[in-house]
Amino acid sequence: MEDKRLHQRVPIDVTMVCEGPAVKPFEAHGKDISVGGMFLQSSEQPPFGTELSIVGRLPGAKKDVRLPAVVRWAKPDGFGVQFGLLGAFETHLLSELMKGG
Repeated sequence: MEDKRLHQRVPIDVTMVCEGPAVKPFEAHGKDISVGGMFLQSSEQPPFGTELSIVGRLPGAKKDVRLPAVVRWAKPDGFGVQFGLLGAFETHLLSELMKGG
């Protein structure tokens, strides 16, 4: 199967809270991340196109981040999101994660 990802992903293991206007807040475990998106392991399955804010502390961060995202796919063990417009702090943090710290 062809991998359609545009960005390199790095493995992570962090608990994040997913919030949005159409969902009750729920916890999910971030398993990999790139500057373009993230895979979240969860029993929750938000529908394709659901707008979320992914909130939590990424590796290397001293404070929680709030990442705007849209659900792009789902499978039984989790779902993938594409990030929306990120601020300078979030963009820098993700860039550093991609470089390995």
